[in-house]
Amino acid sequence: MSRSAPVVPALVLALALTACSGGVHGTPGGSGVRDPYFPKAGNGGYDVSHYDLKLTYDPDSRHLTGTADITARATEDLSAFDLDLKGLDVRAVTVEDRAARWSRAGQELTVRPHDDIDEGATFRVTVRYAGTPMTVTDADGSREGWLTTADGALALGEPTGSMAWFPGNHHPSDKATYDIAVTVPKGLTAVSNGELTEEETAGGRTTFSWRTGEPMASYVATVAIGHYDVTRTTTDDGLPVYVAVDPARAADSRAVVAKIPEVMEWAEYNLGPYPFSSTGLIVDRADDVGYALETQSRPVFPSAVDTETLVHELAHQWYGDSVTPKTWRDMWLNEGFATYAELLWQEDQGGDSVQEVFDALYDGDYFDNAEANEAIWAFPPGKPSGAAHISDPPVYWRGAMVLHKIRQTVGDDTFYDLIQGWAAAHRHGNADTAEFTAYVEEQVPGKDFSGIWKDWLYGDGKPAHR
Repeated sequence: MSRSAPVVPALVLALALTACSGGVHGTPGGSGVRDPYFPKAGNGGYDVSHYDLKLTYDPDSRHLTGTADITARATEDLSAFDLDLKGLDVRAVTVEDRAARWSRAGQELTVRPHDDIDEGATFRVTVRYAGTPMTVTDADGSREGWLTTADGALALGEPTGSMAWFPGNHHPSDKATYDIAVTVPKGLTAVSNGELTEEETAGGRTTFSWRTGEPMASYVATVAIGHYDVTRTTTDDGLPVYVAVDPARAADSRAVVAKIPEVMEWAEYNLGPYPFSSTGLIVDRADDVGYALETQSRPVFPSAVDTETLVHELAHQWYGDSVTPKTWRDMWLNEGFATYAELLWQEDQGGDSVQEVFDALYDGDYFDNAEANEAIWAFPPGKPSGAAHISDPPVYWRGAMVLHKIRQTVGDDTFYDLIQGWAAAHRHGNADTAEFTAYVEEQVPGKDFSGIWKDWLYGDGKPAHR
């Protein structure tokens, strides 16, 4: 049975509870990490190391039942802490197997453990919850969160939708490993990130257990439930490839899916060693989503996949999934890199060179209409103009142009050393734009990049010279 509480700001309630307990030394962890565009996303006072999620979903009723066991380390003395959870009903919360007080206010689930948690201590919080998960509409109008499909559901999380299906520290700066077990009616398949460790059927239901052993940001966690044609293969060097395709998309996707080994070989040659222990993709029927997403080790395509988008989303495994931005301001480090990889692929396949694309973008005749050509100069990639614009054209195209300016400055050999070295230096970690510019300058000390940063990365409007 759910414990009810007055709806008051989470931090105020936590302070009041602290004051009443007497003799405590901890303070409440902050609600939100003050991201420039999503200030309430994430939480202060702790770092999550592992999520163990057990989910049961019935597509007919759209009902989700979940248990989240979250292992974290306190970064300060804590009398209370917050988790992000949008919608759903909380049934019980424990910390170290002892009942904890809790309250809800907006997306904040404030937890008051029975005993204070010392700085540096590892602790486990368990949240039991249920309900109909939400579909979230972003500031830019796109849909994420928990999406109903023709025969099941699809969970997508960029930038904040993951909090619609499990509680956690939902900011890219706090990455963790994951175990995700999903129980669905027999005959359906549940696909997630990482490796499938167990598949067990009992009582008319099947449980699919997935494990992600490398750190993962919550926004690239996924669950896909439905009917899929599943293939399991390996690349030439033995990397497992798990592909799940909705049967209605199989014919349209077959030729591109067959290119995964070729694209992976190309990517490892150009971008460096692959950072995860498996790869693959999910192709579903969610045409109203309108975008593919680089969910870790298994990108999601809401409809039939094309080769260029496959290259883009697989490149994200290096740039975005392994090297993850510290804040949402740094999105160009994801999208600019993935867009540039897509252009490099086209160049290597005998299409337009990256220089030809760069010139066409600068001259305003790359896209079919003037509005699209002008849109790439709306704001600098290093300073998106707001939460609604972190996935706008400047982040992708002008971000890619920043990289090409670097390539023009240092030459091909050094450029490939830079992009491979950047992926290696921050493998499975987080980085921001200031660290990237410092890295480039440190690796190529004889070159002046100040004009690129000033005019192309941070400057307003179209630079005066290409």
